[in-house]
Amino acid sequence: MMIASAEPVVPNAYPNNVYAANCQCREMLDLLASKWAALAIGALENGPMRFGVVRKKLEGISPKVLSQTLRKLEDHGMVDRTVFPAVPLHVEYSLTPLGQSANAPLAHLRDWVEANTGIT
Repeated sequence: MMIASAEPVVPNAYPNNVYAANCQCREMLDLLASKWAALAIGALENGPMRFGVVRKKLEGISPKVLSQTLRKLEDHGMVDRTVFPAVPLHVEYSLTPLGQSANAPLAHLRDWVEANTGIT
């Protein structure tokens, strides 16, 4: 026997729960919470860039760490890697729509950090 509810049941638009230990979204949260991923997304916010340009923008990052970070972002659908046939090989990185949507809150976080660092 089914009992009618006074309020309509609305499916949860966001079925993931970052507080649940086994939630798959924790991996994405971990990635976005990393310093280099947040900065790499910001570096790419104005359009495609070559690896060397991203590296110059992210002062202090090693080529190995940048490569790993871009690969993780690509694996999670945040960054596209486009290879152009040329000699030498020409590779550009750009944000996907998912990466662009992640950039909005990360930009606020980067702005907040810059405005509030050193204030005691």
